Amino acid sequence: MFTRSELEVLTTAQLKILCARYGIKPTGNPGYKTSHIVSLMAFPQLALQQMRQDNGLKILGFTVIQTLTGIVDEINSPTDEQAALIRISLEGRRMNYPDRYDQEKLLALYAAKVKLEQVIELLGT
Repeated sequence: MFTRSELEVLTTAQLKILCARYGIKPTGNPGYKTSHIVSLMAFPQLALQQMRQDNGLKILGFTVIQTLTGIVDEINSPTDEQAALIRISLEGRRMNYPDRYDQEKLLALYAAKVKLEQVIELLGT
């Protein structure tokens, strides 16, 4: 992230701006350059350490991923006709009311399934 040498050449005002940009509070007296430099150098490791200790954002366990996978399985896959309706819906074509309500539900359900699959992929890495 930041090296001490690249931070040392900055003024206190520039260091304050950097701290403000990332939402980092200076360690100790904010009037000293060192207080800002220490905070800017330490925050990446502190952030990862907090995640590993389940503080703030935390790594989800296998059970949560398994639950999400179960939800995707429960939604199931579209039939050929449903897939065709999804495709034409994505092109902006809409059915007349009252069928449009169910068309929108189908489209929303498909979008939710796709996003859940993306979530599972992201969390599984």
